[in-house]
Amino acid sequence: MAFAVTVVLGGCVATENGRPAGSGAPPGSGAGLPADRADSDTGARIRGSEANDETRRRARIRLELASSHYQQGNFAQALTEIDQAIAVDGRLAAGFGMRALIYWQIGDVQRAESDFRQALTIEPNDAEVNNNYGWFLCKTNRPEESIQYFLKASADRLYRTPAMPMHNAGICSLHAGDEAAAENYFLRAFQIDPANAVAMYNLGEMYLKRGNIERARFYSDRLLSQYQSNAETLWLGVRVARRGGDGVYSNNLAQQLERRFPESRETALLRRGAFQ
Repeated sequence: MAFAVTVVLGGCVATENGRPAGSGAPPGSGAGLPADRADSDTGARIRGSEANDETRRRARIRLELASSHYQQGNFAQALTEIDQAIAVDGRLAAGFGMRALIYWQIGDVQRAESDFRQALTIEPNDAEVNNNYGWFLCKTNRPEESIQYFLKASADRLYRTPAMPMHNAGICSLHAGDEAAAENYFLRAFQIDPANAVAMYNLGEMYLKRGNIERARFYSDRLLSQYQSNAETLWLGVRVARRGGDGVYSNNLAQQLERRFPESRETALLRRGAFQ
């Protein structure tokens, strides 16, 4: 729930901007050269642009193949395809970002960090890479360092999941022991996306812990009504209802928990009566 990997395979196509006669020519356009040289220079630029487009296209195809292998857990083949994509286009930030994820997955933390940094050198504002690098830092015991990357990712108005880096910042703030900051980030994630399950769950747990039952109930009930329940959300609901004095609802959720998730950690806690 806290982390998703998305490889963005978009690309820019270089185009020549047409200008009306008499408007002047941009620097480097061939203005002031004899007609044959200007035509030759323009043709060379167009051919260069087409070559660049073809390079990007070839690299993106390799990256798409790598993504498919990655999703299937075939990391060796994914690395082969990514290496070839980067060999074709050495400024493929998404390629370095994805290779970093694979290296991290197979336990090569040093290479993963190197590739994350290379991706951000090429595209420092890439929201996906910033979010993923932030999560990498958090999970490698550097949660304080991670926050700046989550904030940068969330600031991108074109990012398809802007609430994700906010709730990741909340999780990592909890890891760093800063509960006040975590609450702020979860609230911001919920404000961005009122259907954000990670924010709702963590806010529910946080307010239950503080004894603010009304606020805990708000997030718990909303979570249970919007999503298929799992052991964690049912257990949260059991405890919130119990603390709020709604024994009937608490028992109903407890029965669901035992019936559907008999081997879960939450069911074990329920059977022990470990409600705190």
